[in-house]
Amino acid sequence: MSTEDKTPGPVRESRRSGPAVAITRWIENLGETVFAYLLLSPIIVLLSVIALYPLLRTFELSMYQNVLTDAEFVGFGNYVELLTGEANSRFPGSTTFLPGVSVDGTFPFVHVEGLLRSALAVTIVFTVVSVFFETLIGFGQALVLDQDFRGRRWVRTAIIIPWAIPIVIQGMMFFLMFHPTAGFLTDPLADWGIVQANNTLNDPASSLLIISVADIWKTSAFMALLILAGLQSIDRSLYDVAKVAGASRWQQFKLITFPLVLPTLGIAVLFRTIAAMRIYGLIDSVSNCSTVPSLSCMVVSTFNTNRGLASAVAFVTAGVIGIAVMGVIYQQYKEGF
Repeated sequence: MSTEDKTPGPVRESRRSGPAVAITRWIENLGETVFAYLLLSPIIVLLSVIALYPLLRTFELSMYQNVLTDAEFVGFGNYVELLTGEANSRFPGSTTFLPGVSVDGTFPFVHVEGLLRSALAVTIVFTVVSVFFETLIGFGQALVLDQDFRGRRWVRTAIIIPWAIPIVIQGMMFFLMFHPTAGFLTDPLADWGIVQANNTLNDPASSLLIISVADIWKTSAFMALLILAGLQSIDRSLYDVAKVAGASRWQQFKLITFPLVLPTLGIAVLFRTIAAMRIYGLIDSVSNCSTVPSLSCMVVSTFNTNRGLASAVAFVTAGVIGIAVMGVIYQQYKEGF
């Protein structure tokens, strides 16, 4: 009797069919991209639930005027007050949500002081300035660290140190450097006209500049590490071919380094943009939210008195961050990355 005849018919058939076999064959026929998304689907669903519930809950709270005592449903009233300036009287000091006329009407739209009192304008200015210089400095540091030289490990460690310092300690350092009596940087910078000579940390323009420099000093290392990972993933043989072809260092950077590191650079800019638009701790430890208002500062300062209005500001903040994120993603998609 042959081996084929010894195998029972039902057992032989079960190896060829069934739900498990059908699912396995379906998975095997999937493309690489679809298969990758299939593997990531559990974590995508989990993160979506974790992210969407607080967002929807925040939107629900923003529909009420005051959730602490008498929760009066006002619909989109809080958003209307934010956009029309009626809610400015409930914010600390003379801060406003949009750049425009302040509570006492002294700061017109085109005035710099009016822009520095706007939480939205301050957040956008801080994000653009800090992310730009952090990317520029981090890129330069990553290019240096990507080279082979003696003591490279020590240089990498030294660059990482600012990033490892907690925000509160970092803020206290810059607070002491510009303290009215103990600070040693106020006088020389004031002589050059960079910061206000008197009461520097209570001046909006000076405080915003100091906070931006503090953030750039700390998080440039984060950008450098991310960009360095992208640089080290580039195939080194490409540079050997470029050298044989007679390409200069600038041509190698323009045609090899920058195009291949651009996807990693986009991700780094995306991460830093999200973090910069949520700034609060550094402002609170260096100056105060009344002097340098931000969207997060506005949420924290309003939460204890009117959670509905604070939730509206938080939801708008999430929307602004979402628009910025989608802009970066669209730019990468348009470039083919």
